[in-house]
Amino acid sequence: MSRFIPKTLKGKLALTAVALGFLALFGNPYRGETVTVATQDLAWNLQQADRLSAPELADRLISGRTDHRILDLRRAEAYAEYHVPGAESAPVGELADYPLYRNETVVLYGEDAVGTAQAWLLLQARGFHGAVLLDGGLDAWKQQVLFPALPEGSAPDVIARAKAVAEHFGGQARVGGEAVGDAPMEMPKVEAPAAVAPAARKLKRKEGC
Repeated sequence: MSRFIPKTLKGKLALTAVALGFLALFGNPYRGETVTVATQDLAWNLQQADRLSAPELADRLISGRTDHRILDLRRAEAYAEYHVPGAESAPVGELADYPLYRNETVVLYGEDAVGTAQAWLLLQARGFHGAVLLDGGLDAWKQQVLFPALPEGSAPDVIARAKAVAEHFGGQARVGGEAVGDAPMEMPKVEAPAAVAPAARKLKRKEGC
């Protein structure tokens, strides 16, 4: 187990910051029960956290899969400006009471890696073991899905697929620094998913407990 624990001072400080931030944001996730978070356990858990790449998430969305939920942990203003299609606005400070099923896959992304790791730890503490991290966060989504940059000489089928995926989400592929197509390179408009009715949210949370 020790090989997964950062040996540098910087790594240890980063883990400590995650732990302290987790406790500061959410306090005791079990409401009244005592929870002890060991640094070694924290390091181990973060190393073992499942991750989903941006292209993998894009494939899920294109194929119409519904066996996951995407949570955008950023501020509501940032979410309104742009978010991954289908993502729900769940600011990290409100995540402790967010209604989820314990057996569903929950894809997380936020403002930064530390905040997203804190959210992942909270869900793990509450027993939501299907939580995964969007690898690279929203930046990876923009760079690998919306506006992928392919080197000169890329195979035609690779270019065609990158172009099709990007256009599906309102983006634009680039080859050798040049955009493929005529659409302007700006963030596409995305509508927020329909809000869950209060009664449904309450029932869903009860089932998830």
